[in-house]
Amino acid sequence: MIKPYFPAEAGAPPPLRVRVQREVRFEEVDPLNIVWHGRYPGYFEDARVALGARFGIGYLDFHRHQVTAPIKQMFIEYHLPLQFPDKFTVEGILHWSEAVRLNFEFIVRDCQERVVTTGYTVQLLLDRSGQVILVTPPFFCEFRERWQAGALQ
Repeated sequence: MIKPYFPAEAGAPPPLRVRVQREVRFEEVDPLNIVWHGRYPGYFEDARVALGARFGIGYLDFHRHQVTAPIKQMFIEYHLPLQFPDKFTVEGILHWSEAVRLNFEFIVRDCQERVVTTGYTVQLLLDRSGQVILVTPPFFCEFRERWQAGALQ
């Protein structure tokens, strides 16, 4: 069992999840034929983009509301290597937060469902001038209300 990076908050709705299927490309491996460690943030991004598209909180959705969501923090743990041309999945999990931020957890699994890599990112919300947003923007409030009501599962 994998311990989540973000403990559940009391009264919080269940996390939102998405899984993305991938295959290791030749360009992603090092001379030892294992995926270079610096490729994993890109794998995390694949899941983050898919989750955003599925639930209406993608980068373009934020852009329409004049908000950006840069990564403030990233953490990665490597458990097993992937090699060319392994098939694998990346699960992106968005955890509830009362703060104005996005807490994403990621689990990379090989074709045998073994955990290969885990990690997380924290994204803050900024306005167009680059200032941290401390009060939840209306569009993000609406998203969280739908999530809290169970309308996004």
